[in-house]
Order: sequence, then C-alpha cells, then structure tokens
Amino acid sequence: MQRRGSTAVESNTWGSVRERLRERGLRWTPQRRNLVEVLARTDGHITGAELVARCRVADSATTPSTVYRTLDVLEELGVLQHCHGVDGREEFHVMPASEHGHLFCKACGGTWDIDDAEASALLGALRDDRDFVADLSHLTVVGRCRQCAEVATRG
Repeated sequence: MQRRGSTAVESNTWGSVRERLRERGLRWTPQRRNLVEVLARTDGHITGAELVARCRVADSATTPSTVYRTLDVLEELGVLQHCHGVDGREEFHVMPASEHGHLFCKACGGTWDIDDAEASALLGALRDDRDFVADLSHLTVVGRCRQCAEVATRG
C-alpha cells in the first residue's frame, strides 16, 4: 500500500476519532489507538487481516475482534468504507473521497476504480429498468484489460 502524506483535513479527521469513539461510549484503548495510527498511514484498500498484522507489529496483543469491531464503527464515522474484492474477501478503503466500484482483470490481476460518472449509465439502467438501486462500493466488474484482451486475440 502507498503511504499517504498528512494534510490538515486528514489530521483533523484522524485526530477527531478519539472523541467520536468516546461519544459512542467506546473507550480509547491502546489497541484502538494503534489501529487508528495504522489506518492514518494507509492509502487505498487493505484487508482486515493485513490491518491485524500491521497492528501486531506495534502491539502483539492486538486481537482481530477488536480490530473488526472498531472498523465497523469507523465505517459508521465515514473514515473508511468496506467493499468486497473479486475473491469475495472484505477489504476496507481508507478515507474514500467518493463511493466507487472496481474493475478487475482476471488475466493480469490489475484493478482500477470505477467512479460515479463512469458507472452512471449502468446504475441508471438498473434503477430505471429493474427498480434496483445498486451500491457502487460493492460493484466489481471482472473481465480483461485492454492489454490482456489484445494478447488473447493475438495468441
């Protein structure tokens, strides 16, 4: 995962997590502080298992149950969003700027984000034709990227 530079907005968001957790009746434990510190240094998508492993580097007593319970609350606070990878495993997108889906190339394993504008026709068709409002953050389209498709047609 890439490291994120700290900005005033990010600092304020992560800095307010302690108070926001306390407002919900949750204690500010060393494990929760450690998780928030790990998340503040993370950009993009990460699995819960990866988060547990990173937290255990600083605190070997980190328990998965605390990490996952805290992730649920942090999602409610809007500092991360869960989604599901192509293999179905749950991932977390840290500090999502907007809701987005994903493209996954089954040949090379590449992934790309699909933003609202790109998905608007598909989401609009589902809404208009089927009276179904899709959650873009849970949309993953599996196929082949341009390069892999070209290789497949030449091969």
